[in-house]
Amino acid sequence: MASVTPDNLSKTERDELVVSYAALMLHDDKLEITTEKLNKIIKASGNEVEPYWPMLFAKALKGQDVGKLLANIGSAGGAAGPAAAGPAAAAGPAAAEEKAPEKKEEEAVEVDGMGALFDDDDDY
Repeated sequence: MASVTPDNLSKTERDELVVSYAALMLHDDKLEITTEKLNKIIKASGNEVEPYWPMLFAKALKGQDVGKLLANIGSAGGAAGPAAAGPAAAAGPAAAEEKAPEKKEEEAVEVDGMGALFDDDDDY
């Protein structure tokens, strides 16, 4: 989204951005992030968002250390979901290690004519 001006965002993207900024403002002021406070900031800024956005953000951030979340944005890797804890995990850590599937290394595939789509030389 950084390469797109706010007036070129879709309604959903814009709503999410507005609520994100409101949540960051509350965090910066060391205030609890609640639906009511998010709505108040959004209204004061002259914006309107779909009603579910503030509630969604408030629930997602409740009890979270937002500072820690922000600090870990760049280091976030692929997280294993709850499905990863199957029967092997119940048998103990040693069994889980033994039954872990081996990762296959993928080869880079080059498709003719597609290089321009992923060219890093473009300035935005």
